[in-house]
Amino acid sequence: MKSEFLTVEQNKRGAITKLQLNSDKSNMNWVIDPDYLKSLGYDDLDKLFGEFNITVNGQKHRSIDQVPEVSGDDTHSKIQFKVDDLSLVQQFELIGNSFKWNFTIQNNGKDDINISNLGVWISLAYVMFRDKNVKRNANQSVAVFPQISKNYTKLAAVRRDNTAPNMGVYQTKGEVLSVGTFNDYTNRFFENVSPSLDGMLFHEIVLAGGYDDDRRPHNDWIYSQKPLVVKPGESKNWEFYLKPFTDQKDFYDIATRLYNHPRFAFEPMISQGSYQVFTIHLAKGQVLKRISVRHKDGDQIVDQDMTDHIENGRLVYEPQGLGEHQVILEFADGTVDMGVFNVMSSINELLRNRANYVSAHSYAGKDGKVPYSFGPVSNQGESIGKMTFILQECLLDDKVKDADKQIAQVEESAVKYVRPKWFENGDFRKPAKLYGDFYRLMDLEYITHMFYLLSKCPASSLKLNKPNDYLSWAAQVFDVRVNPDLNDNERGKTEAQMLGTYGLYIEDLLADLQKSGLDKEYSEISKSWKSVTDRLAANSDSLEAAMTEHFFDNAGFGPAAGALALTGNVHAAMTYGELLKANIGYSNDFRSQSPDRWWEALSYMIHALWGGLTAASAQIAGEKLQDPELVEAAYRATGAILYMYDSNATATNRMLKPGEAASTYSIAGPNLNRPDLSRNRFDQSIFASDGGIFARLFPDGYTGEDDWDMGEELVAFLNGFGQKTYIYKDKEKGLTAVNGRVKKLVDEHYEIQSFAPYIQEYIFLDDGQTLNSNKDKALFDLTTRKFE
Repeated sequence: MKSEFLTVEQNKRGAITKLQLNSDKSNMNWVIDPDYLKSLGYDDLDKLFGEFNITVNGQKHRSIDQVPEVSGDDTHSKIQFKVDDLSLVQQFELIGNSFKWNFTIQNNGKDDINISNLGVWISLAYVMFRDKNVKRNANQSVAVFPQISKNYTKLAAVRRDNTAPNMGVYQTKGEVLSVGTFNDYTNRFFENVSPSLDGMLFHEIVLAGGYDDDRRPHNDWIYSQKPLVVKPGESKNWEFYLKPFTDQKDFYDIATRLYNHPRFAFEPMISQGSYQVFTIHLAKGQVLKRISVRHKDGDQIVDQDMTDHIENGRLVYEPQGLGEHQVILEFADGTVDMGVFNVMSSINELLRNRANYVSAHSYAGKDGKVPYSFGPVSNQGESIGKMTFILQECLLDDKVKDADKQIAQVEESAVKYVRPKWFENGDFRKPAKLYGDFYRLMDLEYITHMFYLLSKCPASSLKLNKPNDYLSWAAQVFDVRVNPDLNDNERGKTEAQMLGTYGLYIEDLLADLQKSGLDKEYSEISKSWKSVTDRLAANSDSLEAAMTEHFFDNAGFGPAAGALALTGNVHAAMTYGELLKANIGYSNDFRSQSPDRWWEALSYMIHALWGGLTAASAQIAGEKLQDPELVEAAYRATGAILYMYDSNATATNRMLKPGEAASTYSIAGPNLNRPDLSRNRFDQSIFASDGGIFARLFPDGYTGEDDWDMGEELVAFLNGFGQKTYIYKDKEKGLTAVNGRVKKLVDEHYEIQSFAPYIQEYIFLDDGQTLNSNKDKALFDLTTRKFE
């Protein structure tokens, strides 16, 4: 099929193999290409755009096993299947600047047909190409952000370099239950190959069921898993439009203007006792009949009718109960839209609970199995994140129980466990080869951070050394981390020049080294820091930092954006900042606003550590570049990350006690690789049972300890949104707050309420104006553009 707007190619079965916008100079194929699959040995022809799976009266069928009738012309194609007494017809049509996709099933028999599962593949180009030309991964691949709704489902397929056009998918008929994913990948980590990881996600729109009975998420009360019953002579019809868009605003404008989708916005997370504010914008001719908010209390679903509280398209109310809340909009024509936000008891309480829990349950002490360690034990530096978090929390919060005891535990572990384990005979110039014949230099940045925060602790809280001793230790370790000359092997020299999480603290560390007279270390580290960021800036147009041990990775471009912004490399920081914008989701469900990653869950997912560090990178870059879009993205992501610590969650199988945490959450439902993990929290070690690389990564199997690599992301949060609230002037919304709320007083005078648990700073992004204050409210005059 071809029009002035679009070129579409289909295989002999009618599945879409190419979808190309004729005006797009990059020649992007917006669907997964079977030729690419074949070239690398991926066997997924059953998941091409338009193929489907259906379970009829208990019998599973795949469209790939059927021979359809295919017909069509230049602008239209029709594909017909038969399964028992059911006829299934797909029609694709080029209409103006859009692509219409219709899917119909009809019961031609005399009995009811029970469909317990029906999923149709919409395999957009979500690919991590096995290609060291990282620009191909940035420009020819998309992140896909789902917004699931009974009648108003949308998918935003965002090109990873954030260059327009992007591709939107808009539902216009039928009922959608969910969007699932299947992951195919290759991981050559143990072959000592770098980059070692590539793969792709295939997206499936779920129209009925979604799960086998023994593999469904049992606590997911938000997303329906209902079957479909088709009566004799009855037909069911679904329709979607694919339409390009430029940016987030355009994505929503198109939905409302062209496809009659309502638009409503709300805070992704709020604390108990705070007000939630909804703004509702209806499409032309749309009439809102009812708005209700649901949450789970014990075994009961509590449903509050809030219809009478709406004023001028705005609803302000104080939610009851904790955990996930579902907002349901019902319209006069019978259609339904919805959104999901989270209510937390209080972020301060969550952080305190976490510190107390780690101190009480994770620290092995003198007589533990691994003396003086914080469990779960791992050779990777990420496992030290718990210790760093305890220190940062104790430094910020004077209400932490037994803060001196908690600091002393970390100090004891640092001296008696960390130093002898990671360094030969405790010599900071000689990292221990914990990985067979090599050491992992990235581990040292976590160790540095821990030593550095020990140097910030009151001398009275320390038992074994003085604060300045730990500052010196931090400097010695960090010098090895960033100075190629201090590494005697090629791998170490190469990794020394790679960025990592240390952008979170390096500026503070350098300032303290200078103040304390550690001139040699200051000189060497600042020279290495400048060398890394200068090289990154010079090569920013090649996007080289986006490739790590993976072919395209937010663990590379996130820290790059933050580091370049910190060092005043504005053009280069903006280049990587675009990758961050495309990486952080926007959705009607706070969990789907996570930074985009797949390899820890084999699905679209939240990963606490790298999601949190990506959010922090966006927040740092956004502040330095005075870019509200980056700061807004960082804040959206933060709500998803804190869900990994939320003991009040009700819609996930893995419940947490106060202070517990889980590193990974599978957003997709179903996760077709592991349906039992759909919309559930867990740790990657749960995949040990799948064998392959996971059996080698986690030889002891799944231990039930879900938080081995967590903590550093909370430190990042504490130093960002934990202490800062931002405001900026939006063309349409006026003065707007991030991590806070704006209330107009008189004229151009506003009150800013902060949501930060340890507020220290209010920042006006438009011109960098700041107010240092620990009060949770501040006044701002928009006329003078000053805080009062």
